[in-house]
Amino acid sequence: MPKSHARATADLPLINRELSLLAFNRRVLEMAEDPEVPLLERLRYLCILGSNLDEFFELRLTWLKDAVRQHTPPPGTTLSQLRQQLHDISVAAHALVADQYRVLNQAVLPALAEEGVRVLFRTELSAREKAWAFEYFEREVRPLLSPIGLDPSHPFPQVENKSLHFIVELSGKNAFGKETSIAIIKAPRVLPRVIPIPPDVCGAAHHFLLLSSIIHMHFATLFPGREILAYSQFRVTRDADLAVDEEEVKNLRQALKGELTQRPFGVPQRLEVIDTCPDHLARLLLSQFDLSEDDLYRCDGPVNITRFQWLIDQIDIDRLKFLPFTPSRPPELLEPSTFFENLRHKDILLHHPYQSFDPVIEFVQRAVHDPDVIAVRQTVYRTGAVSELMETLIEAANRGKEVTVVVELMARFDEAANINWAERLERAGAQVIYGVFGLKTHAKMALLIRRERSNNGSPVLRYYTHLSTGNYHPRTARLYSDFGLLTANQDIGRDVNEVFMHISSLSPAAPMRRSLLAPFTMPRRILAMIRREERHARAGKPARIVAKMNALLEERTIQALYKASQAGVEIDLIVRGPCALRPGVPGVSERIRVRSILGRFLEHHRVWYFENNGHPDVWLSSADWMGRNLFRRIEIAFPVLDPEIRRRVLDEGLWGYLRDNRNAWNLLADGRYEKVRPADGAPVLTMQLELLRRWCEKPER
Repeated sequence: MPKSHARATADLPLINRELSLLAFNRRVLEMAEDPEVPLLERLRYLCILGSNLDEFFELRLTWLKDAVRQHTPPPGTTLSQLRQQLHDISVAAHALVADQYRVLNQAVLPALAEEGVRVLFRTELSAREKAWAFEYFEREVRPLLSPIGLDPSHPFPQVENKSLHFIVELSGKNAFGKETSIAIIKAPRVLPRVIPIPPDVCGAAHHFLLLSSIIHMHFATLFPGREILAYSQFRVTRDADLAVDEEEVKNLRQALKGELTQRPFGVPQRLEVIDTCPDHLARLLLSQFDLSEDDLYRCDGPVNITRFQWLIDQIDIDRLKFLPFTPSRPPELLEPSTFFENLRHKDILLHHPYQSFDPVIEFVQRAVHDPDVIAVRQTVYRTGAVSELMETLIEAANRGKEVTVVVELMARFDEAANINWAERLERAGAQVIYGVFGLKTHAKMALLIRRERSNNGSPVLRYYTHLSTGNYHPRTARLYSDFGLLTANQDIGRDVNEVFMHISSLSPAAPMRRSLLAPFTMPRRILAMIRREERHARAGKPARIVAKMNALLEERTIQALYKASQAGVEIDLIVRGPCALRPGVPGVSERIRVRSILGRFLEHHRVWYFENNGHPDVWLSSADWMGRNLFRRIEIAFPVLDPEIRRRVLDEGLWGYLRDNRNAWNLLADGRYEKVRPADGAPVLTMQLELLRRWCEKPER
């Protein structure tokens, strides 16, 4: 590589992670603007965007603000650069929120109103509707309210993360003759934020009123004899990361229980108010939460926009939603009695959500019902508060099977559910392991160990394995695209068993026969395979890399891809979320193309293809190419060995997405994304829709 190109590679700054994440959310907003998406699904995208932004402020900004506050920028970054990053992030986030409410108010809600679905403002209510709202307030709301007039004995109340509150400015004196001009009202969390108006009251089937409107309409009844001078809804987003000190913790589960009680009261990060909030009330709130003007977000509508999700679920107008579908089942699984025999002869690929998740549950259920299955081992990252799979593991333990479950207690926002499952598993007699402290167990693995007879009649233990790119969570298996592999390959089974042994014993993992394990062999092997393609390209041999993942941020991997591009390797990357790599830079990354796919389903599978001089390597993995996945998590990558399954993985996981010209965005070198449009006269291909047609029994139109 010429020295000038080497310098250019080193000097080329990465795309800022937070700005790239906001750019991803900008693409989510574009889905909400798309007139070809059903209306309620457009509203759902706005809710998804609201939830994503909540998580962005809960998790991503704390370290940046702390670094600026403590004057400790990360290596290679100056304090002024860090301040500029925070400013750029604030500008992008404010613009995104403004556009979110513009789409809600100017596009989605008016279009829904034309379809008979209306969210009424209090000024639009008829006398009969107002009477109903008053009766609802008196019966359901008022008994749960505790307005707090601020004075020395009534300090500003604790405000939980993302809870809805009102600040009210009052005239005159209170009942005790004291000047108390400010009151705080908390909206009860047990009540729905969107309330249906009975059809016999409003004369329509789908009219709704916001809880915030009902409370606002009846302020006067809460403060009789006093005039309401000003008010605003407000909502505070707090740091929600859990801090557990590795040096101090003796029992991770108990430590997390203590941390979870404090999560709702982390350091404030963002203040949302309605756009009409008077400046003096906004300043009072900013001061109360020690926030700056940049942390204030004025919302042209309800500050808790994600609560519209409830409204979507209440409406059953088919034309306003994506049509339902029924996932198919592989024919090899239709006859349960021959399952193990079939699996010994042929691996089975499951592509969710187009193929059913039920076979995964049934795979684990064999540990309960098959007397020859003597042990089951499984990792649990996200599985939900209600889980048939977890109940199956508990039943297997109750029946005396050897059950080992690695429960990741630090699965963010699923900690409480996972603690509950861990305790129930232990009570049933299962061996529960909480992974390796400091390394989240993110690998998706289930292993059955079965006592069988070999060809000569002697007893033998055989491994049957399920590996996946996604979680053991039936609900997300209907929403996320993931590959799962059922295999009786004994090398892969032994690899998985060794990973369980490694996690439980904390001893060094034995050499992997087929698989890659992070943080050990996986990072080195990824770099080695990229460099191998670079060598092949320099030698004039076939060289290509195609990879699909959720995020690409790990700097050494990015630098290796740059060098491979300069050597002549053609590289196509499908990165749904944040990507720090800059494609298409002359002399550096001109042979690299990056696209993002968004659609009805969240693209979640990780697929890697390395051409290898005509002998391709194809891998599936639980890991993105991020520093946390490669160096701070237990992750696994497994090869796709069966030729027919390899063809399916490439067609359904890579090639089809490279041809998608409906739900794709191309990343530009400056960090912006450009929507892909079909060429004139070219057929439109939406890969998700193609897969629905191919695999589902009742495909969407």
